[in-house]
Amino acid sequence: MAKAAIRDKALEIGFDAVGFAPPELGADAQAGLAGFLSKGHHGDMGWLEAKADRRAAPTTLWPEARSVVVLACNYGPDENPLDRLEALRRDARGNISVYAQGRDYHDVIKKRLKVLARWMAETLDCQVKVFVDTAPVMEKPLAELAGLGWQGKHTNLVSTEFGSWLFLGEVYTDLTLEPDEPGDDRCGTCTNCLDICPTDAFAGPYRLDARRCISYLTIEHEGHIDREFRAAIGTRIYGCDDCLAVCPWNKFAAPTREDAFRPKEALAAPALTELAELDDPAFRRMFSKTAIKRTGRDRLIRNVMIAIGNTGNASLVPVAERALDDASPLVRAMAVWALGRLLDAAQFASLAARYSSVEMDPDVREEWQSYAGPARAARSA
Repeated sequence: MAKAAIRDKALEIGFDAVGFAPPELGADAQAGLAGFLSKGHHGDMGWLEAKADRRAAPTTLWPEARSVVVLACNYGPDENPLDRLEALRRDARGNISVYAQGRDYHDVIKKRLKVLARWMAETLDCQVKVFVDTAPVMEKPLAELAGLGWQGKHTNLVSTEFGSWLFLGEVYTDLTLEPDEPGDDRCGTCTNCLDICPTDAFAGPYRLDARRCISYLTIEHEGHIDREFRAAIGTRIYGCDDCLAVCPWNKFAAPTREDAFRPKEALAAPALTELAELDDPAFRRMFSKTAIKRTGRDRLIRNVMIAIGNTGNASLVPVAERALDDASPLVRAMAVWALGRLLDAAQFASLAARYSSVEMDPDVREEWQSYAGPARAARSA
């Protein structure tokens, strides 16, 4: 009775899927997390390691928890993001991951979780705590235990009803609720998500090396992006949807019905030339109430410079040149890289000579030098 009432209320307030799980993870999930961390696949995300014990055992967050209500919201796009990649590159526009084109989902989901939790506390006389992915919760294994889908080979949740397009949140409760049947893995022999990855970020099925993932590199990574990944990034300036978008189960998915998750006009296909000119106040205004804001202006413009270099459009040279004087070494270094892609050898050498006496960050100087010697000459031949 309590389960049915909770499910009905969750659907009423806007969630698209509801499931019930025990407040514990299986041995496979725990071993997967331990292996991910031991191999260093988490990269700069030290918070994953720092709170690994809480992630591996949900009751460490709240010992009184007896059940977890797992909630999901569909953020499915109107079109396949893969269909836009080439047009965005050709038109010198940035590609932002589907999940970040609308309002910050944390705000939307947390508000709904609180509404549901308050109703549960008042109606069912129970204690509750709410979590979104800013807390140390292994959401995808819990969602699988709750029957909402399964973790696909791309390590994200896959649903037979919503494909790969689900946001997740949880309500922990001291109510003892019968768990739902766990989701069955239906990936079969398909390896589309592994095969399409532009940077070969998968060490194998169900094993992601985040250090090679474009989403990690453009969002979480705080430093300079290694050269081996820059060309593969294309014009993806915030995240990557390739492994999600190629999943065959998306054929059953429907576009989101939530206006907050639909693309803001300014974020659907932003011009790289306009993004490159953003200072910090303008960045904050443009990305207010979006997930992009937390990444910060400098990292985003770093990504924009890489995208400009990948357009092959020489008309963007003046934009990259202006960025050579940016306050951020992250931006300056990638402006050099972009110019190395857009200028011929003689043009680049002339520009490098003008900057040869300028005092600069070692990483920026290294970018200049990488294009000034035999390697550049060979590339330009």
